[in-house]
Amino acid sequence: MAKINLDINGKKQVVDIDPATPVLWVLRDHLNLTGTKYGCGMAQCGACTVHLDGAAVRSCILPVSQVENKKITTIEGISENGDHPVQKAWLEHDVPQCGYCQSGQIMTAVALLNKNPHPSDQEIENGMHGNLCRCGTYLRIRAAVKTAAKS
Repeated sequence: MAKINLDINGKKQVVDIDPATPVLWVLRDHLNLTGTKYGCGMAQCGACTVHLDGAAVRSCILPVSQVENKKITTIEGISENGDHPVQKAWLEHDVPQCGYCQSGQIMTAVALLNKNPHPSDQEIENGMHGNLCRCGTYLRIRAAVKTAAKS
């Protein structure tokens, strides 16, 4: 066990935990931030996506020891009221069906738009690649990203 200093959604936190524990389980089980989802456990589906210093990363395989004193943003941290332009566009385009992948999809879209505010269709597809949606809402996801880019 070790004390790890974290900066999550702008709040300083200290957890006393095994340094090899994946960030996903620290968020969900120790800090009660359950918006980030467990999907595959192998960084292949994107459901566990969070931002680490602004970049989209998979939290299911990322040891907490590697994020000490780095800025972590979860789905709960992108807006207090669900009014981030990406979240609004998601609703406008009826993207969620089952909803399970949505926090990871949204976090990836936000990181993409922060890096490239006006992506082409191909850049959206490339940027969102690796986020799986079993419901197959990929066309609506792309439309929502394009709408959010205009905001």
